[in-house]
Amino acid sequence: MTRVRMTQQPINTVHFPVGPIVLDPLPFRIGTERLLDALHLRAGSAQAGAVNGMVQEAYAIARPKAVYKIGYIDSRGSDHVIIDGVRFASRVLAVNLSNAQRVFAHISTAGRELAGWAQSQDDLLASYYADAINEAVLYGARATLDKILRSRHEVTKVAEMNPGSLEDWPLREQRPLFELMGGTSTTIGVELTKSYLMVPAKSVSGLVFPTEETFASCQLCPRMTCPNRRAPYDPELFARKYRDPATVA
Repeated sequence: MTRVRMTQQPINTVHFPVGPIVLDPLPFRIGTERLLDALHLRAGSAQAGAVNGMVQEAYAIARPKAVYKIGYIDSRGSDHVIIDGVRFASRVLAVNLSNAQRVFAHISTAGRELAGWAQSQDDLLASYYADAINEAVLYGARATLDKILRSRHEVTKVAEMNPGSLEDWPLREQRPLFELMGGTSTTIGVELTKSYLMVPAKSVSGLVFPTEETFASCQLCPRMTCPNRRAPYDPELFARKYRDPATVA
């Protein structure tokens, strides 16, 4: 495992060695306009001023981190894929990786530092704002990780699947993903509970893979009220692309 200390410098000036790589801290930017919009606050209002003040606190406290590893595909089945000897059960994942040779497994987190700050808020509204800021930090850090993967590993278009995002790839698939990472998640302070949830809560894990097609799990998810939807639901997509021919009568 290699630990790389990140600074606020251009991504293309950082040289990454081979192996599981820890990015600590991971540079981030909080999209304040996007945050205020998500909180339904008007710029210039008293509430927006309070959030801006908390954002500045978050910049001083937050230390988001990530660990990623390049995994190579050993074999595929109709409903699973084996990466570096670890089996992942998912028909959608197997189809999405049908032309891939490698994936980028990652675990990213807004960090325990910011989680502690959010938990210390004793006002209900401030606690709500802190939770949203925590999520914005994670979003910003993940955007940096995507830039790193693209620039360092010469990939232009990628997609991602996250355990628990689809019924076809349930949350219990966190276990093999953490196994694939070889225990390196503990170096960034992320733990997996018995119910497959991550602590701190503002953490995300997944498999990023090069692709020529546009894909987001949202395309297969009918939950229309999801606040994090990134693509419209396509009710025909599963039958068109992912249904196993062997199951069709």
